[in-house]
Amino acid sequence: MHIIDGRKIASDIISQLKTEVTSLAFQPVFCDILVGDNAVSVQYVNLKAKKATECGIKFLRADFSKEITTENLVLEIQKLNQVKNMCGLIVQLPLPKKIEARVASDIIDPRVDVDCIGQARRNSFYEGDFEIIPPTAAAVVNILDGLKLDLRKKNILIMGQGELVGRPLSYLLEHRGLNVNTADKFTANTGELLKKADIIISAAGKPKLITGDKIQPGAVIIDAGTAEDGGEIVGDVDFESVKNVASAISPVPGGVGPVTVAMLLRNVINVAKKKQIIRQ
Repeated sequence: MHIIDGRKIASDIISQLKTEVTSLAFQPVFCDILVGDNAVSVQYVNLKAKKATECGIKFLRADFSKEITTENLVLEIQKLNQVKNMCGLIVQLPLPKKIEARVASDIIDPRVDVDCIGQARRNSFYEGDFEIIPPTAAAVVNILDGLKLDLRKKNILIMGQGELVGRPLSYLLEHRGLNVNTADKFTANTGELLKKADIIISAAGKPKLITGDKIQPGAVIIDAGTAEDGGEIVGDVDFESVKNVASAISPVPGGVGPVTVAMLLRNVINVAKKKQIIRQ
């Protein structure tokens, strides 16, 4: 069985981005807004800061108290939209429950919404604008392409249809004309779909959703799910039971996650390139 090394894939992308940044006439700025002090969120923000800096991108971390109101957060985001050379602005999720996440996300300037979470940017994506692609969906596509499979001959199943991964990923693969089935918690024949799938991409956020007895021998498993289990971040796949059945699998951690960060930074660079063209 092949274990997909997301860290190696991400490292190669970061190296390429580093080269691309040196060709820019200015240093792009990437800002991550952190509300509160959730330990997992802080860890993830620190990782993005490290990788952005490796690329030569200027990283800004905007910290706000968990007591901030939605109205005041909106005002702060509007200020950050105006920062010189801003090429990527994101709000670290999840936000405290008192914050209206949709309101905060939608106030991000769609031109720098590199997480693709605001409605305006999302609408552009579903209209075929791929300058900014939801990072986790882009990461999964990158991993699939790296496996050098003839995807046109594969039966692909996407578990979960959330706005961050499942739905945009379905759109990207269907846009290529591939054979894509989807399943969510309302799907009645999930077991049948799993058994027939050559490639299973799971983004449901449910630990041990995919076990070895549910898949066909030789299936490729991309685990894009994240959930907390016993204080640890885990995926959807029961790795131990699947590893002797699947032909390839992306682990959690070390699979889709690192590639997602790299594709997020790819979006930042794409925005920077567009800004540079406009200025010329």
